[in-house]
Amino acid sequence: MFEQAIHNYLRQHSYPGIHLKAVLFDMDGVLFDSMPNHAKAWHDAMQQYGFHLPCEEAYMHEGRTGASTINIVSMRERGKEATEEEIQRIYQTKSEEFNKYPKAGRMPGAREALEKIKADGLFSMVVTGSGQTSLLERLNSNFPHIFRPELMVTAFDVKQGKPDPEPYLMALEKGNLKPNEAIVIENAPLGVRAGVAAGVFTIAVNTGPLKDEVLLNEGANLLFPSMQAFCNHWEEIREEMARTAETLQTE
Repeated sequence: MFEQAIHNYLRQHSYPGIHLKAVLFDMDGVLFDSMPNHAKAWHDAMQQYGFHLPCEEAYMHEGRTGASTINIVSMRERGKEATEEEIQRIYQTKSEEFNKYPKAGRMPGAREALEKIKADGLFSMVVTGSGQTSLLERLNSNFPHIFRPELMVTAFDVKQGKPDPEPYLMALEKGNLKPNEAIVIENAPLGVRAGVAAGVFTIAVNTGPLKDEVLLNEGANLLFPSMQAFCNHWEEIREEMARTAETLQTE
């Protein structure tokens, strides 16, 4: 079922196969069902400072640093970037708005997928544009014995957020991985673009309101409608990657 997508990826990069060692997960909208809260928090915070950022647009900016998102809107509406002080105030307000909402639950299928990956002898990493400790601290309580702090990449670790490939390139460096030794799981267009630019096989899970084409047009190698669907097909993906690598080596 997934043979052609894997084959195309390997041919494009001239890799001999995907020798999987790790899975790199975005956090918001992938591990936690938190994006609706983020979108509303961005909308409400920006409105308080006289800016207009619709909730659906917030999904398009997902993965950017907060400063980048603020500056895009500021340039659009004022013709100039926000000052450092404005950025700090707006982002602080956004964080306060976000924390007013009930804590987002685990994305259905996420925990089961992580457990399958661990059972297969692989390790998982979080690569997120978030710098909000309220979510970062919840990883261990929601997904115990899965993530190691030294193998996480957050907004505090990078100079360039997604869609720049830096977050995923840093994850590869931290995990001592080559691009064809990992796969990326993303729900955001900019995150998909970052994973693809890093040369990693990138799987999109469309857990938000965007059309599938938005994610596919960013270069996603595969797309699933949910994390549960990804989880349900994990064994097939894993087996097809191993089989395709063997086939190419004998050609």
